Parts: sequence; structure tokens; C-alpha cells
Amino acid sequence: MAGSAVEFNNDNFVELTKSGVAMVDFWATWCPPCRMQGPIVEKVAAQYQGKAVIGKLNVDDSQAIASKLGIHSIPTLIVFKDGAEVQRLVGLQTEQKLQAVLDSVVGGN
Repeated sequence: MAGSAVEFNNDNFVELTKSGVAMVDFWATWCPPCRMQGPIVEKVAAQYQGKAVIGKLNVDDSQAIASKLGIHSIPTLIVFKDGAEVQRLVGLQTEQKLQAVLDSVVGGN
């Protein structure tokens, strides 16, 4: 994947979210708003490199995780801190909104 965003999947999800701050964009290729969210997530990932792990999880490829977390609408973005969900955003989000959410969580470190 281009840029700084990480590709989350069944194999690395727990490891990448268990410590520090992580933001996961739950998406699918067939979802037009998800395709609009992707470049925004990429841009924010570059801005927060070294402060947070930011990336995407394809719900079709990782259905078990999406189901466990109760993802019913996409795009859904979840921010985790030390493995615990601290914020959930449903629907297309602006770069400014993602920055504000991440600043509030990263700033608490």
C-alpha cells in the first residue's frame, strides 16, 4: 500500500493495536464512501507517522475481526489506545476530524 498506512488483517490486528495508539479504517472495495476515505486515511497516516499506527482493514478479507467489533456500516474508523477502543466514527470523515480525534488521544500519552 502506498504511503504510510498499514494493511491490517487477521494475522496482525491484535499485535498492531495492543499498545500505543492505532486507528483502523474498516472498508471494502465495493463501497464508494470507503474509496473516498482511503486517500484521507493515507494522508493522516503520513502526518502521524511515529505517533500512531494508522491503516485499513478490508472487512471482506477479515470478517472475523469486523464481526467481533460489531462493524455494521462502512466506512467505520476505530481508534484504539493500548488495545482498548477509545473512539468510533461511522461514515466518511474529513481529514480535520481525524486529526482532532487523533490529537485528543495521542496528546494523552
